[in-house]
Formats: sequence, structure tokens, C-alpha cells
Amino acid sequence: MNDDKPPRNQASRKSWISKIGQLLGGDIQDQDELLEILKDAREKHLLDAEGLSMMEGVLQVAEMRVRDIMIPRIQMVVVPKNINLETIYPLVIESSHSRFPVIEDDRSQVIGILMAKDLLAHILDNKQLTVENIMRPASVVPESKRLNVLLREFRTERNHMAIVVDEYGTAAGLVTIEDVLEQIVGEIEDEHDVEDNTDFILQRNKDEYVLKGLTPIDDFNDYFSANLQDDEFDTIGGFIVHRLEYFPKKGEKLEVDKFRFEVLRADSRRLHLIKLKLK
Repeated sequence: MNDDKPPRNQASRKSWISKIGQLLGGDIQDQDELLEILKDAREKHLLDAEGLSMMEGVLQVAEMRVRDIMIPRIQMVVVPKNINLETIYPLVIESSHSRFPVIEDDRSQVIGILMAKDLLAHILDNKQLTVENIMRPASVVPESKRLNVLLREFRTERNHMAIVVDEYGTAAGLVTIEDVLEQIVGEIEDEHDVEDNTDFILQRNKDEYVLKGLTPIDDFNDYFSANLQDDEFDTIGGFIVHRLEYFPKKGEKLEVDKFRFEVLRADSRRLHLIKLKLK
């Protein structure tokens, strides 16, 4: 027996690392080949599923552009420049956002960004100040910018939100650093998330609820004395996807009877969290 022969798992690891080294050491032409090597490493337990998913996300980010993930203009939560701080305070509380595009006449004309922390700092001193008095300059990016480039700019400029403009310089939507990072690591939870809660339905106020996508339709109907029907899906997430006939992105809405649904969290496979408002 040759005592110098490395153990099988060690030899397998060196073989895989050698493949990666050879590929990265040369002129990379084929992304599919790189993915195959990564998947091979996953099958040999040299890389876990989460690591593989993140690496695939990194490769996707290098190919995707801002237009692929931006929040469309119609879905932006905006504030007019001339409104006073006291007036918009309820909007800031309800939306739970930390940054708001400031508009001139309509959503196509974004002239700045309102930071929630700036609002809190000034509202106690002078409630009659207008948004324009305390807004910050807006960072602007074209729809065609690659996500990896945008992420680098976000990091170097210490910025968290950019307004996306079309070829005419008109605001087409917005994108945040969280939107980019979620393409790599998946949906990012925050203190407003309820997915770890054991209940399917969580009431936030008199007319607003947060639902898990896996909420059974029967449970929904019982809770809200409703009569939603769907023969193909058993959950509220499936019901929404079936009605829209596609997988919606974060921020997209659907109105059915007295219910207004808004997607809070979703991926390419299912809806995770949904905001419900009663009309």
C-alpha cells in the first residue's frame, strides 16, 4: 500500500480546485463550463447549496442590467417637493421605507431623495419646512447599466438608492443596493418581515394585513369571510400568480373584490409575503 497516496476525498478536492485554477487561470470563454464545475463541486459536497446559489447569483449579476430589477415608476412611493414635513409623516410611517424619491410635477421628474432620518431630525424643530428644504441630490443611472457596475458604484459612493432614467432622461423607476444584493444572496429580511411568525395572517392595523404566500385559501376565506375560488391552487400565493398569469415581482399589485394585494417578497418560484389592504 502506498502511504503517500492522499485520501480519496482529499484527492477529489484537489482535482476540483485544480479545475477551478485552470479555468480561472486562462481566458474564460464559456460561463456554462464554469457552472458545470461549480455544480460538480456541489454534488461532491465541496460546496453547499447556498454557496452554489450565491455563485450563480454573482454570474447572473454580471449579465443583468438595471432594467431587469428596477421598481417601475408607477410603483414608486414618492413625495412632492412642495409638501410640508408634517403632511408626509403618516406616509413615511405607513410605507416603512427609509428613502423616498422627491418629484416636481409628476413621477417622471425626480429631483431629489428624502431620507426618513432627515425628516425625523427636522420635524420636531420646524414642521412647516417643505420636502425641498431637506431633500438630498438623487443619484441617476441609465436602464442599461450592468448590475455588477452599479453595485461597485453603490459601494464606492456609499449610496443606497438610484433613480433609473430612460434614453430621454425621464425617470423610469428606482433601484436600491438591496435589490442588487438580493440577486446574489436571495431575499433580505428586515425588522418588518413576518415570515418567521407561526401565523399565516398578521394584522398590522385596522385595514392592513401581511399574509404568507402559503396561506391556504380556505383559511383566508374563513378569516375575511370571503369566497375566493381557485381550482388549480390551494394557497393565496398560487391564487395571485394564477390571476396575474405570471410570477410578479416585489411591489406588484392585484385587486380582487374588496382586497388589494401587494407583493412584499417573491422569487422566481413562489410568493413569500403579501401585503393586503381592505378597500
